[in-house]
Amino acid sequence: MAATVEELERLYRERFHVFRDGLASVGGGREAAREAVQEAFARALRDRRTFRGDGSLEAWVWRIAVNHALKARRDLRDRWEIDSDRPAAELAGGDDDVRDALRALPPRRKLVVFLRYFADLPYGEIARICGVSEGTVAATLSQSHTELVEHLRPKGAST
Repeated sequence: MAATVEELERLYRERFHVFRDGLASVGGGREAAREAVQEAFARALRDRRTFRGDGSLEAWVWRIAVNHALKARRDLRDRWEIDSDRPAAELAGGDDDVRDALRALPPRRKLVVFLRYFADLPYGEIARICGVSEGTVAATLSQSHTELVEHLRPKGAST
């Protein structure tokens, strides 16, 4: 089941900002993220006949975008760091403490949290995007929740 040009155009129009903000939230900044998303959609258009339909079209494009962003980061021999407060702010609903807690997460956890709670993707699609099992996604989210709760717990409060 190949992807159509129309499906990819619609996905680009409707979800570009989610892709851009997701990639920017885990590293590289908004400009690098914008370029990664544009490259991902260009590749998806070029390779649309290889889409098998065993997951959602959006998850397939996410996988392309994440792979491209990771390759670009490796090519620059740069570390993933948060470069944009906007995605963290949107995830946090404007709460500074939550934004700080999200910013403190390791980059890979931050990506999984973003894909689950901002991009609203199910575990299976996140697993395909990140190249891990659904169990790893669940464990990563659980670790992230624990770390976020610990970060947000008032100093001196017991568990």
